[in-house]
Amino acid sequence: MKFKKPSNTLEGQTKKPIEEDARDSDFYPCPGCKKNILKSELRKNLNVCPLCSHHLKLSARRRIAIISDPGSFTETDQELTSDNLLQFPEYDEKLALARLESSENEAVITGFCEVGGHRTAIFAMEPRFMMGSMGRVVGEKITRLFEAATAARLPVVSFTVSGGARMQEGILSLMQMAKTSGAAGRHSEGGNLFLCVLTDPTTGGVTANFAMQGDIIIAEPGALICFTGPRVIEQTIRKKLPEGFQKAEFQLEKGFLDDIVDRRKQRDYIIKILKMHAKGGAAV
Repeated sequence: MKFKKPSNTLEGQTKKPIEEDARDSDFYPCPGCKKNILKSELRKNLNVCPLCSHHLKLSARRRIAIISDPGSFTETDQELTSDNLLQFPEYDEKLALARLESSENEAVITGFCEVGGHRTAIFAMEPRFMMGSMGRVVGEKITRLFEAATAARLPVVSFTVSGGARMQEGILSLMQMAKTSGAAGRHSEGGNLFLCVLTDPTTGGVTANFAMQGDIIIAEPGALICFTGPRVIEQTIRKKLPEGFQKAEFQLEKGFLDDIVDRRKQRDYIIKILKMHAKGGAAV
């Protein structure tokens, strides 16, 4: 009997490039309505389809640029990057490819910025770097940011997109769950705000970790939010799951989220939350 290596993509993952990086045509096919949309129109609309409002993926830097005040972002720990400590087969090649495809050193970008004039710590996960998977360096960068924000009594705003823990780093990757969770917990215990924005997909060890520790948790429309994806569950229990199972709308109905916010309204929404927090929770 011959065994064939499966080539399944992760839940929510696409083999197509992010729209802003697809330069071979003036148009980009929307994954939602399947219509061809002008790339210039998509970019102006923050990578949200103007026809069906499907939220396409965004790079981490673009997310930070959309939310932060112009010219205010200062990156931290940019020099940190993963290595193949466990000598996992082909991991070095995967890291090299991820750096090439994303033009980033790692699967998360961390730093400080102003959002509506409010000094804020911010991090965004990069979908093009091994699907935002969490390894040692991702955990270290996020932990350092939380610790710096706690010391300075600053709010933290995060954007998650992840396939979960990075299997090539084994237990060292899973250990990041405890580390980042502890840092996020100490930040909130100090009376500081943590606002988490879940984007498509947020899965695995990130969902079972800081993604659900936010004082306020919002999501983009249609985002897949889960620990184990619906296809894996269906294959395991041999049953068809409800329509929209584990999508943001389903999770809001079940109480896992505080709100669903269109990307085009997120900056104003986040500024309002930061303003409320700065006033000690008073209504604005």
